[in-house]
Amino acid sequence: MGQTRRNFLKLAGAAGIGAAAAPRALQAGQKARTVAARGNGNAGPKELPKNMTFCTLRRDGRYVLGVRTPRGVLDMEKAAKALRRPAPTTIDEVLQGTDVQALKALVDAAVANGAAKAAFVPEEQAPFGPCVTNPEKIMMLGYNYKKHVIETKRPMPDSPVLFNKFNNALNWHGGVINLPQKVAKKFDYEVELVVVMGKTARDVPKEKALDYVFGYTVGNDFSARDLQFKTPQLMLGKTSDGFGPIGPWLVTADQIPNVQKLGLQTRVNGEIRQNSNTDDMIFDVATIISYTSQVWTLKPGDIFFTGTPEGVILGKPEAEQVWLKAGDVVVTSIEKLGDLRITLAPQQQA
Repeated sequence: MGQTRRNFLKLAGAAGIGAAAAPRALQAGQKARTVAARGNGNAGPKELPKNMTFCTLRRDGRYVLGVRTPRGVLDMEKAAKALRRPAPTTIDEVLQGTDVQALKALVDAAVANGAAKAAFVPEEQAPFGPCVTNPEKIMMLGYNYKKHVIETKRPMPDSPVLFNKFNNALNWHGGVINLPQKVAKKFDYEVELVVVMGKTARDVPKEKALDYVFGYTVGNDFSARDLQFKTPQLMLGKTSDGFGPIGPWLVTADQIPNVQKLGLQTRVNGEIRQNSNTDDMIFDVATIISYTSQVWTLKPGDIFFTGTPEGVILGKPEAEQVWLKAGDVVVTSIEKLGDLRITLAPQQQA
């Protein structure tokens, strides 16, 4: 992949800067519905959607489902009301099992029918939320790219290095991270391919693992390195509020024929910092899913951050480490998935 931005699919549109982390009021309305769906023992959609690109929109203190179309982002709740058709109104409903044919039929009808005109939002004006809003598990891979392991002078792992984030870390395209400057100073970026599970998976063989994937999105495993290395485990420096932006698009798995051949980039204030490819992964996506499914049950809506390539600030000689600061704009990009933009801000006052 070349060194310029034009090598990436032109998927991302600019969006207005939102709040730093998902407000509790936004999360609360989604949680009961998601927990209820899981409580029914749902194994996910009987048929995973194909050739669709989803997102989440922030509206009226809630997250609502969006679908990318040639006419703009379709607000599914508004479309359902305008056309008087049933439809899922949140990404959780889609992930937990919805009628795929009815979903597609509503999208097609909205695109063709002028009565749903008000349900479309131009991409550059869309108030995106995190493309998955309430995962049961946010699973992280550390040291999963060969060149990144080399730059950080770590031994090559012989099994996946796993840790976690929590839902408070979820953030969105156009969002803000309020830096926790009272406890940390060494802030760093990490572009990562994010995998979203679509079916319940337990003891899955590697050759069938990708059949359980709903889709893929862009992530930024934002990190406070001084907190990360304060203790032997990594979590402390990884899960502050807003430290897990994902989105804007959730692209169905069928649109990514080779997930191990995708270009990744990070740009800080327009300067390329990371420029690599998922073919440098030590443990590929199928291996990650198969391995973890032997240890715990994977659920629809669970997400994996699959590791970052070389080029992070941590990998530079100490004299050259210039850490991120308030005012910086960080864009992480993945081929076929788009751009995810985050702005850094000072710590909020209590």
